[in-house]
Amino acid sequence: MTKIAIVGAGFSGAVIARELALSGYDVHIFEGRSHVAGNCHTERDAVTGVMTHVYGPHIFHTSDNEVWDYVRQFGEWMPYNHKVKTTVGKDVFLLPVNLHTINQFYRTNLSPTEAREFIEKKAKEARVGEPQNFEEQGLKFVGKDLYTAFFAGYTKKQWGCEPKELPSSILKRLPLRFNYNDSYFNDPYQSIPKEGYTPIVEKILDLKNIQVSLNTFFDLKEQKNFAHVFYTGPIDAYFNYQFGRLGYRTLDFEKHTTDGDFQGCPVMNYGDPDVPFTRITEHKHFAPWEEHAKTVYYKEFSRECGEKDIPYYPIRLVQEQKMLNKYVEEANKLSSVTFLGRLGTYRYIDMDKTIREALDVGRGFLKYKNENTAVPVFFQSMS
Repeated sequence: MTKIAIVGAGFSGAVIARELALSGYDVHIFEGRSHVAGNCHTERDAVTGVMTHVYGPHIFHTSDNEVWDYVRQFGEWMPYNHKVKTTVGKDVFLLPVNLHTINQFYRTNLSPTEAREFIEKKAKEARVGEPQNFEEQGLKFVGKDLYTAFFAGYTKKQWGCEPKELPSSILKRLPLRFNYNDSYFNDPYQSIPKEGYTPIVEKILDLKNIQVSLNTFFDLKEQKNFAHVFYTGPIDAYFNYQFGRLGYRTLDFEKHTTDGDFQGCPVMNYGDPDVPFTRITEHKHFAPWEEHAKTVYYKEFSRECGEKDIPYYPIRLVQEQKMLNKYVEEANKLSSVTFLGRLGTYRYIDMDKTIREALDVGRGFLKYKNENTAVPVFFQSMS
């Protein structure tokens, strides 16, 4: 039997579907939503004509040459240098924290060397050893003043808990710069598709031996009809939540339209804890090559994910880690099933890493099949 089932038509499912279809497999993708591309789905707003990122902004950035070459096969990608601002009190600052942020916040005129020494002194004053949580990492990262202004309140709103309860690894993803570079990402390739992400995924799936069923949830009873199942849905859902539901944060979007330009930038964070939303995103700025007389912007609210909500960010606290370990143990008892993607492995991963892993999993599957050996349930680390 050479028929393969893939659950989910996001980047993970689409890329692996193409890899296998090109090698002669018949692939059937089951997607519960009415569209492909998962949370990267884009569509034009009917009122303004602006290309909107329906489930929140997605910026493609990578240092992986192969992944960059891969995605460019399927559409035109436009250069896009992502920049983020944050409002704290009555002031607007640049993020990530850079030399301009430091000098503006402290009303100073420090050189790069002076700023580095200044922040190191502030961090030492916090008296933190090896950081054990997000708050300690923040204090050691930038000192008490900058941590309190830019990270403490925002993080509490985003994650719904005290920063002391979060792992330090969350903050380690953010850069700290002692120059005036205000690009949010460091990767050499930063881009957004000219016509949005959904057409890119549609073209990835455009092979005659790939069948896509939208608005269709995969019935696990049908596994017997397929040689292998690649599951990119929530791993706890596969096991019918027998150990409980893994924790996620979800997002609510409050949509607004108006004339002209609302905030002058794509993303404005709000660090003050008494502001109920975490940020405002204005989507015309994600396509600076277009011109629109009107604009659409979204206030973004983070909260605990309910049973019928779309999961965005895995929480991965101690309780969730214990629960995840139980699901991993059950998964490792299976054959002919592979879990991958953000939901299938309960990890937050960027688009380029998602594509990289899907390419590797597809190639790995073909290698194992050629060698007539068992295919792993997980190809990637679950840490």
